[in-house]
Amino acid sequence: MYAGFDYGTSNCAVGVVDNNTIRLLAIGNNQVLMPSSLYALERELICEYVGQQIPDDALQQNFLSLRAPAMAQARSVRTEYDIRPEEQSIFFGQDAFDQYLSMPGEGYFLKSPKSFLGASGLRSEYIQFFEDIVTAMMINIKQRAETDLGKTITHTVIGRPVNFQGMNAEQSNRQAIAILTLSAQRAGFKSVEFLFEPIAAGLDFEARLSDDKTVLIVDIGGGTTDCAMVRMGPSHRNNTERQQDFIGHSGERVGGNDLDIQLAGKHLMPLFGMHSSLKNGLLMPTATYWDAVRTNDVGAQANFNSQQTELRLQQLMLDTTEPELLRRFITLRDKKQNHHILRSAEQAKISLSDSSRSSLDLNSIVTGLSCTISRNQFAHAIERPLASITDLMTEAIRQAAVQPDLIYITGGSAKSPIIRQAIEQKLGTIPVVDGDHFGSVATGLTAWAQRLFS
Repeated sequence: MYAGFDYGTSNCAVGVVDNNTIRLLAIGNNQVLMPSSLYALERELICEYVGQQIPDDALQQNFLSLRAPAMAQARSVRTEYDIRPEEQSIFFGQDAFDQYLSMPGEGYFLKSPKSFLGASGLRSEYIQFFEDIVTAMMINIKQRAETDLGKTITHTVIGRPVNFQGMNAEQSNRQAIAILTLSAQRAGFKSVEFLFEPIAAGLDFEARLSDDKTVLIVDIGGGTTDCAMVRMGPSHRNNTERQQDFIGHSGERVGGNDLDIQLAGKHLMPLFGMHSSLKNGLLMPTATYWDAVRTNDVGAQANFNSQQTELRLQQLMLDTTEPELLRRFITLRDKKQNHHILRSAEQAKISLSDSSRSSLDLNSIVTGLSCTISRNQFAHAIERPLASITDLMTEAIRQAAVQPDLIYITGGSAKSPIIRQAIEQKLGTIPVVDGDHFGSVATGLTAWAQRLFS
């Protein structure tokens, strides 16, 4: 059995062809979308979970040999913290969020691991750690999908952005694809292929075209934005080789997460002392506040959690004129609630797609704390990443050396009227068509898997 696998930055989805119809499977508490998140009682237990769950005997034995020291460390952690073998120690999707939100100062929580896979300068132990995280998630998602389907899935097409990172793009892409390939194989997929996500996003739309068109596909994902200029329509859609139809493309590590980060930094972090004054008349340094909300940046998170940052914050407590605000920030850091702040910003972004104002309840972080954000404030907060997104569109058009007949936009953040307005302002009167903002990539990957494996 074959499937399309959207291992997304924000959400994951799996599609199959069932009775000649593409169907997305229930993988997240009876939902077709599963948040891309993981929570472990202790991070050492992630490796143990993988070692126990790899279905292929040869791959399992190879993994256990490669990770022997880590497996021994996991056994020690279980003994030290009295974690019984039958006790659930790894949680995925919404369950991971629920565990983190109930116990933010404990355990290990990671959201959007796809954002880290192409990071430059990762040491081998970090690459192995991300292999284990991705494998654990893929194993769990595959098991859920097969439970819903009632069949074993052996072949898959996985979506990939044009570029996982902006810098050292080719090296970054090789590293990320290697992690995803090995993880998928360890999860039990016998055949693994990849397809550019903007191409996948447009395949379902192409099936509905009655005339040939040159289409600018804009896929604004959680971690990346990918744009592709593609010749589409009846003359093209049955081709198994589409490279000649792919006439321009651009991609960068800027997406929905970056919108959340900007919103959190500019409108939530001031509630925790950002922009407050010091006794010498200077403003509070902002670097640590931005490190807190850049949860998709390995270096920023290392800085935020470092002992040097702890000492700096202790000194700033002596220097600030508003110690109660900085104390909030220190408590947030101690309880590892920075992911909660990003979650709140994301919820505001989603709410502002349909409403002009969003009220956020931050009571779980600080008793009685709340704030209201307007759509105009959101628009000002995201000006920089939004400019990068629209620049990617013009770059794809420049490469193609032809204007698109229409623009097809997809991805969760593309629902925002602010983003749609920016696209229309940048590209003029070209018609803009909305796709399935959450399921189009998985649907297209499934259609491509059918072509390759049926």
